[in-house]
Amino acid sequence: MEEPVPPDDSDTKYVGAGGSSCLYDLFCSETPSLESQREELLTSGPRKRLDNLLRQAGNKLCADCGAPDPKWVSSNLGVFICIKCSGVHRSMGVHISKVLSAKLDEWTEEQVDELVKLGGNTVVNRKYEAYIPSNIKKPKPSSSNEERSDFIRRKYEQLQFLHSDENMSCPYPPSQEKNSPHDKKHTDKYVTRHRIGHTFRNSWGRKDSERKPTKKSNSLAGMIEFVGLIKVNVVKGTNLAVRDMKSSDPYVHLSLGQQSVRTRVIKNNLNPVWNESLMLSIPENIPPLKVIVYDKDTFSTDDFMGEAEIDIQPLLQAAKACETSSISEPMQLGSWVASTDNTLVKDGIISLEDGKVRQLISLRLQNVERGVLEIELECLPLTQ
Repeated sequence: MEEPVPPDDSDTKYVGAGGSSCLYDLFCSETPSLESQREELLTSGPRKRLDNLLRQAGNKLCADCGAPDPKWVSSNLGVFICIKCSGVHRSMGVHISKVLSAKLDEWTEEQVDELVKLGGNTVVNRKYEAYIPSNIKKPKPSSSNEERSDFIRRKYEQLQFLHSDENMSCPYPPSQEKNSPHDKKHTDKYVTRHRIGHTFRNSWGRKDSERKPTKKSNSLAGMIEFVGLIKVNVVKGTNLAVRDMKSSDPYVHLSLGQQSVRTRVIKNNLNPVWNESLMLSIPENIPPLKVIVYDKDTFSTDDFMGEAEIDIQPLLQAAKACETSSISEPMQLGSWVASTDNTLVKDGIISLEDGKVRQLISLRLQNVERGVLEIELECLPLTQ
């Protein structure tokens, strides 16, 4: 059978034969903006698709406080948020909100697909802000960290604003909801661990006389002021410890104060190459960056494969000095010198390259029989 030939008119989109083409053209002429948005989202690369999502009306303002031009995304919740709200999201942990930068992180097609499915700020807020009591006020861009943190934790962590029937029946979203940030199988363990964890974490850096009742402690993490961002590129591991029969399934867990992130698992590899970038906010009272390597186990607790700590203050000081400097050519700004008193394999050079302050570090993992981890750090101002 002879295949149908599309019309010569270049402006006409052809689908099938006969009347279906006319119907399609009629549909496109009646809904041009909707059709063009759909096609652009489906056919563009992940970066362009993400930019298109950012330009949609509901995503032009922070989902939690309404600040304009949000540059951060909770990839599992599906909301676009501002830098201040992103700090609160990070402090809740990746099991509740996994924060990525819309501009600085690399995005995959699958990640953008998930954002498209979740629907953006308008759809997500319709769920998580279905019922807000009259005595609770949604924060504004100028709201304090305490007000911001209290609302965000009520919204996503305690799920207080779901539809009233759903809220009364279960403290977590129903298991059939695909896009829920909570996994039903973790529910029982999470409740107890969550309460204990917050009591411990929120007492960090505070005197006994300053401690508040536990009821108030949930908002303290969001009250921490941030002085910058640190981009951690976990490059690779070398000669890591064996934790299975002949190999391991390693991943890297990073924590900075109350925030934590982790890399993907690389199966059956003692010399894994991650090249995976993760972002953390830098608190005002700068703690060390803690690095722990684990072996992923399916049916038991993940096995420990070594740990290390990194002092990020020299990197932050170098970045601050560069902000007020007119120097643009590549140069060495400082170094963390390898010695018997630290875990460095070689000096960790702090350098200025392409206007970015970076430090490449090779760490000998501690409390384990062997293993080296290579990490690249980059300090970023809060404006990004």
